[in-house]
Amino acid sequence: MLTINSLESGYGKIKALFGIDLEIKQGEIVALIGANGAGKTTFLKTVSGLIQATGGTMSFEGQSLNRLAPEKIVNLGISHVPEGRMVFTQRTVETNLQIGAFGRKDKKAIRQDMEKYYEMFPILAERRNQKAGTLSGGEQQMLAIARGLMKRPKLLFLDEPSMGLSPVLVSQIFKTIRELNKTGLSILLVEQNVKKALKITQRAYVIELGRIVHQGNSCDLLDSEQIRKSYLGEV
Repeated sequence: MLTINSLESGYGKIKALFGIDLEIKQGEIVALIGANGAGKTTFLKTVSGLIQATGGTMSFEGQSLNRLAPEKIVNLGISHVPEGRMVFTQRTVETNLQIGAFGRKDKKAIRQDMEKYYEMFPILAERRNQKAGTLSGGEQQMLAIARGLMKRPKLLFLDEPSMGLSPVLVSQIFKTIRELNKTGLSILLVEQNVKKALKITQRAYVIELGRIVHQGNSCDLLDSEQIRKSYLGEV
């Protein structure tokens, strides 16, 4: 579905990714884990077209993503829920969801999707007329995910969805991610909560300083002594 070969990118003269190879198959949920500054967000932004790749190839369902504008990548079926939620704080919950469906012409189906995500996240239904900036961090994360789904993506990028949330909300968000994957949606999960990420994904990649240093089945990585020492704080 998504095939990345020898990907390189960065910020001006500062190189951040060094020859990344990664793939996601249809229906998979895959984790990309690593410490702060490892290159996780840079990777997502590069594949989403927000940062230009300086080397390597990216393809989605056989179509090259290199040099495509972000909106064209979204229209191909990749939706990116960014780190920090990035909701439109001065707009209502409902308007944020409508923005997520930008470009769709099927008004009846858009309304049906909105009601589906209101059912998935009942608190959003209660607050549909509130400005997004008045929501709690957890509520904003729910809104960001729902907004990302409004385009009906085939592949969803989730960047640190548990950041800053209470343990109860973290569990709720991860349960939602599992449920979304069960519908057939492919997901790339970028997450610092390594244990939870490995428990809900099938495969995982570990990135350090812009390079993939480990990859494999998530259960195997969870049992790896090196991963447990480096990322789970276990000895």
